[in-house]
Amino acid sequence: MKGIQFFKTIQLKLIIIYVLLILFAMQLIGIYFVNALESSFTKNFSDSMDSDARLLVQYVSEKNLSTDPEARPEDIKKSREDLDRLVEEWYKVNNSEMQILNANGEVISMSNPNPAILGQKNTQQVVSRALQSIKDKETERDITDVDGLRKKMMARPVMKDGKVVGAVYIVKSMEDLYGNISRINQIFLTGTIIALAMTALLGVMLSSTITNPIKEITKQATAVAEGNFDRRLKVYGQDEIGQLSNVFNNMTSRLKEALAINEEENEKLASILTSMNDGVLATDERGRVIVLNRRAKQMLGVQEEVALGMDLFVLLGIPREPGLLEAQEGAQQKVITLPDRGEDDEELQVRLSVTSIHRREKGISGNIVVLQDVTEQEKLEWSRREFVANVSHELRTPLTTIKSYLEALEDGALEDPELAKRFVGVTRNESERMIRLVTDLLQLSRLDSKQAGLKKQMTEVSDMLEEVADRFSFQLQQRNISIGIRVDSTVGQVMLDRDQIDQVLDNLVSNSIKYTGDGGKLVIGAKYSSDKQFVEISVEDNGIGIPRKDLGRIFERFYRVDKARSRNMGGTGLGLSIAREIVRAHGGAITLESELSQGTKVVFTLPVGTSDSGVED
Repeated sequence: MKGIQFFKTIQLKLIIIYVLLILFAMQLIGIYFVNALESSFTKNFSDSMDSDARLLVQYVSEKNLSTDPEARPEDIKKSREDLDRLVEEWYKVNNSEMQILNANGEVISMSNPNPAILGQKNTQQVVSRALQSIKDKETERDITDVDGLRKKMMARPVMKDGKVVGAVYIVKSMEDLYGNISRINQIFLTGTIIALAMTALLGVMLSSTITNPIKEITKQATAVAEGNFDRRLKVYGQDEIGQLSNVFNNMTSRLKEALAINEEENEKLASILTSMNDGVLATDERGRVIVLNRRAKQMLGVQEEVALGMDLFVLLGIPREPGLLEAQEGAQQKVITLPDRGEDDEELQVRLSVTSIHRREKGISGNIVVLQDVTEQEKLEWSRREFVANVSHELRTPLTTIKSYLEALEDGALEDPELAKRFVGVTRNESERMIRLVTDLLQLSRLDSKQAGLKKQMTEVSDMLEEVADRFSFQLQQRNISIGIRVDSTVGQVMLDRDQIDQVLDNLVSNSIKYTGDGGKLVIGAKYSSDKQFVEISVEDNGIGIPRKDLGRIFERFYRVDKARSRNMGGTGLGLSIAREIVRAHGGAITLESELSQGTKVVFTLPVGTSDSGVED
């Protein structure tokens, strides 16, 4: 794999460039050199042959080349012998084939005598042009014979008394010349190969000085991309690559600092989002959820992996309102009801606040959605409205009655003593009822504002319960209702505000008597809780009971199961609310269990301990 990768590296490209440059330069120089050398060798070869030919011409011109039949045979013979000897010696010295031709172009002497050639006419063009005394390059030519040998032939005229009396024809092999040129080419080729090898080796060494720092920078960039910012590049020099290494080290340090700051900010933001009591979501420009905090997941009842990527309106379970995610200025708010998330989870009233994120030249790039749970606020607002309505109703009824009876008295009923007495009695009862209502409201107000001080003292629980039973003994006898007291022997004294707890017990026992039929049964008991930290005091009857649908609201202020009957019995609808607040002020809790037509059991707890856990005057 590394070998394959090497062919894709800059180092190989640099080596190839170096080698190609050297190869191109060597070839250019080699071609020029070889051509120049070949031209020089050829010219020297030709000049040497020409010198030989001219010298031979001078010797031959002194001999008799005439073919005149009138010439003496002795002279002709002697001349031929001299020419043969000259040619033979010349051949031994110059190793070149020579022919001496007469004016007719007939061979009269040659270096290698051949009867088939001697006396015959030489028809070579160079010979013909030499005999014609034509001076041009055609008097010498390069040839290749039947054996594949390269030769050069040359012919020069022999002049005597201004006339051409013959010619000298020389043929000399050029194989030695081309052999020398070939050896020079081989030497040059060998030198080129050695130079290329040295260049490649030098290219590897030189290119590594460039590519090694680049490889280090690449490794550093990979390490930085993987989150390793502690690695540093080694700077080999102050050249451009060294400066690049310094800059990269600098950049790595700055990037490490920037990422550390960014990570710290992200952790702060994550901590803030996690600790917020409001749900926070972030969406992209299409309204898809990209971030949500822990509180948002709790409120929506979804897992993060499910919520991410969902459409905001689908996640919230509300109709799509595109304009809600296109706020230009400020935040858009809307109160919505989140759907039920299960049997035990009630519907949440949520104030939805949407703020758009604007990016320059892009417009809206996302939205921040804040989910504020206003369920309790809505409940309190509803309770406030209901409380005002209930108080107004409770006060209006006796006031209307008082007004009616006063008007009747004013219209003449005052003159009738019996009627006047009855009307005054009704007016007094209604006034007392309003006084009880106002007194209960004031007490609730003090309990709500923590202004009702508790005067705690050690109290014997059994004695307190017996006194409650004594206070209601007359009413119990009238209704033929039996009462029992069950106190565990282990229960002793408890620190409590006797007056306040007596009010709680009186209210619970009074309610039991009211809603228990004649001949019923009532039980007051006390025992320790399982963890021995509280005393549980209970009031149980076998009366008419309370419907299951009303159990959840039984401790609400002014709430009555049977409003008409309760009002006729003189109740204000605040007794259980006051009892709950008194028990809470003591640090306990109150619960109610009931089955319709089976009876009701109310249990409240008081902390065991001698230290004061409430507020005292």
